[in-house]
Amino acid sequence: MASRLYDGIHVRDSVQIAAKLMVVGPFGVGKTTLIGAVSEIEPLRTEERMTRAGAAVDDLSGIRDKTTTTVALDFGRLTVDDSLALYLFGTPGQERFAHLWQDLARGAYGALVLADTRDLSRSFEALNLVERYGLPHVVALNVFPDTPDHPAAELREAFDLAPGTPLLTCDARDRASARDALIRLVQHLYDRLTEAP
Repeated sequence: MASRLYDGIHVRDSVQIAAKLMVVGPFGVGKTTLIGAVSEIEPLRTEERMTRAGAAVDDLSGIRDKTTTTVALDFGRLTVDDSLALYLFGTPGQERFAHLWQDLARGAYGALVLADTRDLSRSFEALNLVERYGLPHVVALNVFPDTPDHPAAELREAFDLAPGTPLLTCDARDRASARDALIRLVQHLYDRLTEAP
């Protein structure tokens, strides 16, 4: 049977491995932006306008211009090469949506944890959840115009990262940078698999 031409919507016939990955992090860190930047298909977004009621429970410090929020998930797809496709599931960042994690984490190989160094403590909940669900992960520091510069050793200590957990920087708005962060996650997953006894 002849292979159909790749149409940009369907997965290429050559793809042998499809991996589910999560993109997680605190509210307003750039998860929706990152998935939108790398997805080769029109991303699924479940964003809703923020309301006054939500303002009472969602901390808008540092993100005052944010007008929408993810209420279920974001979804996109990135074909890394002819044989590997990544299915990206972005989680809502607010603690009130943490109950969605159990379903979203099911079947995931790992997670890209987006973090914001302007307030490190906001990333702790996402890190706790990836550890609770046993997801191997990398931490990617999303770049903002006023991002403070911290030494990597201090960041690793603040996030309580295991020695083998990669810590990198990315710009969620930039396709190449976001793609590189996801590829680093895939490399980390592969390294863990090949090092396992």
